[in-house]
Amino acid sequence: MTANRRPAFLGRTAITGVGYTPLSRDSGVSVQTLAVNACRAALDDCGLSPQDVDGIVTYSLLNDSVYGQAVAAGLGSPELHYAVDLSLGGQAPCAAIAMAAMAVDAGVARNVLVFRALNGRSGMRIGSTAYESLTSQFRYPIGFSAYPQYIAMWARRFMIETGFSYRDLGHVVSVQREYAALNERAMQRKPLSVDEYLDSPFIVDPFRKADCTIEADGACALLVTSLDEARSHKQPAAVIQGSAWTTPKGSGLDHSDLFSWPDWSKNCHHYLRERLWQSARATPKDIDFAEIYDCFSIVVPMTLEGLGVCATGSSGEFISSGATRLNGSLPVNTHGGLLSEGYLHGINTVTEAVLQIQGRGGARQVKKNDCCLVTSAAMMDGSALILTKDGHS
Repeated sequence: MTANRRPAFLGRTAITGVGYTPLSRDSGVSVQTLAVNACRAALDDCGLSPQDVDGIVTYSLLNDSVYGQAVAAGLGSPELHYAVDLSLGGQAPCAAIAMAAMAVDAGVARNVLVFRALNGRSGMRIGSTAYESLTSQFRYPIGFSAYPQYIAMWARRFMIETGFSYRDLGHVVSVQREYAALNERAMQRKPLSVDEYLDSPFIVDPFRKADCTIEADGACALLVTSLDEARSHKQPAAVIQGSAWTTPKGSGLDHSDLFSWPDWSKNCHHYLRERLWQSARATPKDIDFAEIYDCFSIVVPMTLEGLGVCATGSSGEFISSGATRLNGSLPVNTHGGLLSEGYLHGINTVTEAVLQIQGRGGARQVKKNDCCLVTSAAMMDGSALILTKDGHS
């Protein structure tokens, strides 16, 4: 996106239907079945049928999912005008939504399903050494192999530079467990106090088990269409008002990109923030709540600071003050986050934002839901959206 130019699809496209399968440790079915079921649920949610679908976008990492075309065939959709299969992980959801919206606004497709499906616990696990990369032949023999180890390096640097503490991490986890207790889909709903968190052992400093997302089997889908079309659907429109992607210098060579990154105390959202707010014609003060990708707890404060929601070094005090709780000034991760609901590579972060914008959050519904920040990414390349209620810009 060039400076001072707003992409045409913003403010003219929307998300309506959302669909889930149950999240579990062993689905007992194929990834194809999970994907088709989630997509059918999203169509039912907005009052459409498979015959109305002419576009599909999905993403996967190292062949852990199924092709979009195969899912369209399973649905019985007559013909696709647009199909994209991205080879990406947690940085993809917001970007995939934006790609679907661009296709709709360009007239390439009318109704585009975006989904993510995987047997991420009973099948290939992202934390295993089955996930090969360019440098795994050098790292794996010395034991530097699992995602918690990678992200722990970033976490320690951030904590050293900003003063963010172990207790602050405990507040991130504890608050999100409060939300999860209100979420019937969440895989981990047991309350966890900050003291209980601090009493638990490290997995890799600074992370304890509760700092790490729950690998899950499941699928989730959303329906993207034009704002005019969305107004005829069963559910209210969540309007796509802002969007940005970044691949900063040093990204793309490996799963963690540790050794080519210039500053480990910042994540990708530091680099896309000006374009994101400019695209939405908004500032951090305009958002009512946030749904932040959180494969690990540390991503929440890093993203809040990276996007300018909190000043550098202030996120610990902000979170510990209760600001991110349901009755706080900025509710964050109202579904319990990926830490508690389950890891569907971040697409359920977007679906929670849509449900909240639509007023369908149930017991965890935020009081003010006009404008939401949604992010996709942990550290390296990533994407973000600004969603609003219809009529609010």
